[in-house]
Amino acid sequence: MANDRLTLGVAARLSRYLQVLTQAKRMGKTSISSQAISEYTNVNPTQIRRDLSGFGKFGKRGVGYDIDSLIEQIRKILRTSGQHSIALFGAGNLGQAIATSGVFADHGFRISAIFDVDAEKVGTKVGDLSVRHYDEVARVVVDDGIEVGVLAVPREAAQAVADDLVAAGVRIIFNYTDALISVPSDVTVHTSSPAVDLLHALYFYLS
Repeated sequence: MANDRLTLGVAARLSRYLQVLTQAKRMGKTSISSQAISEYTNVNPTQIRRDLSGFGKFGKRGVGYDIDSLIEQIRKILRTSGQHSIALFGAGNLGQAIATSGVFADHGFRISAIFDVDAEKVGTKVGDLSVRHYDEVARVVVDDGIEVGVLAVPREAAQAVADDLVAAGVRIIFNYTDALISVPSDVTVHTSSPAVDLLHALYFYLS
């Protein structure tokens, strides 16, 4: 199973487990039970143990899982053990929040470049990075080995940025806008929408 491509369900659950483990480690914890992971993810403890046992023996009965070890193993399974470079588009309020939150760094992703077209933002600092002009995109993607593009731009600009990323060779796009982005079949777009997530949560709460 470890050598096969993960199903979407397993990959999604492992990503959620990893998020819980990372936060637990930040809180100073060294071990965690499947029951504790379940309380934070709403995934049945039996399902959690089944997901993890498919890749090896990670936990000990009565002790739980060693957090550091399990983080390392899940990252290997998800193929995110190394550092992956991200280009962030948009240095407005949302872009700045993303760049300084550390949410990507916790999982082995490094924001290598931030782009904007606003002359007042270009050259300013966001965290440790200087905002670059959008005209540099094609060169920076190659020079910095950018693997992921994160869109925090106005809706009307999202498709054009996605087109330029695809042309530059980027095959993973994380979309924080509500635009519907059209890309070739070999490019993956994940759209993050708080409103959609809230509707999903309300549906299950009210049903």
